[in-house]
Amino acid sequence: MRGPNVADVTDLLDIDSVHVYAIPLRSRFRGITVREGVLMRGPLGWGEFCPFAEYDDREAAHWLATTIEQMTAGWPEPVREQVPINCTVPAVRPERAHEIVAASGCRTAKVKVADHPESLPEDLARLAAVRAALGPNGAVRVDANAVWDVDTAIRHIGEMDRAADGLEYVEQPCRSIEELAAVRRRVDVRIAADESIRRAEDPMRVAVAGAADIAVLKCTPLGGVRRALQVAEAAGLPCVVSSALETSVGLSAQLALAGALPELDFACGLGTVSLFEGDVVSDPLQPRDGYLPVPRTPPAPAPELLERYRHPDPERTAWWRERFERVLALV
Repeated sequence: MRGPNVADVTDLLDIDSVHVYAIPLRSRFRGITVREGVLMRGPLGWGEFCPFAEYDDREAAHWLATTIEQMTAGWPEPVREQVPINCTVPAVRPERAHEIVAASGCRTAKVKVADHPESLPEDLARLAAVRAALGPNGAVRVDANAVWDVDTAIRHIGEMDRAADGLEYVEQPCRSIEELAAVRRRVDVRIAADESIRRAEDPMRVAVAGAADIAVLKCTPLGGVRRALQVAEAAGLPCVVSSALETSVGLSAQLALAGALPELDFACGLGTVSLFEGDVVSDPLQPRDGYLPVPRTPPAPAPELLERYRHPDPERTAWWRERFERVLALV
């Protein structure tokens, strides 16, 4: 990746402030029950480095580039003051799904599906409960995290569309761009691309291949707010900004991206702090009446919360610090 050399970046960061955190999640999400990462301070405020374990150092370097942008360069000027938010419904029982949506204040719900190979009946019941909680005018979208083949995707999308009394879109039903394009040709529901953009060598291939109606953007794995804005412009698709499951410190960069996009036609998946048992800031970025404000600077962690969520495992703490130092050498 191109950017300032390591010595320059290191001089700008408060390396002594590097803090490894561990925060339990309320429900299993993306196969994990505890979110881990690194927080640190720079001249313009705090940043967060939290690539998931399956990301290699090369991919994780994009996450660190986002962190460095946040702490040393800041973000582009926003064009809006607040962002509409969807609530996120994990793979939970229908009763719990209804509770989450009803308490959220959001008019759009993103529902996790395909949590295991035999999950379809559970998914359909969850979607029906979400629709009941939202009422007829709310929007329901689903995220399959790229686990279906083409035929399974087509069959399940049809059943889920009926169970939800209409889906707004289906996020990443299959893994490859070619599979997404095949599904899109054979269903009436919009297809959104997530992993096919954020983990691709060329994030714009999705649009060129006609594989999606919507681009799901996460500035963290794309290398920063400015880089994500370039991807959005090149893709030429309506965009939804989504969380990479950060604390409020990292989530603020995603909000900065949503605030700076020229057009924002859909609610964004940035209400994910509710998935955590706690947060490192005293005023977490929780939606109010279905919206979040666009921050100009990242929130600062509260010292007592940094201490509360300090990672309790010395070996895991050392692993994160070593990972951070390795990846810093690549940025």
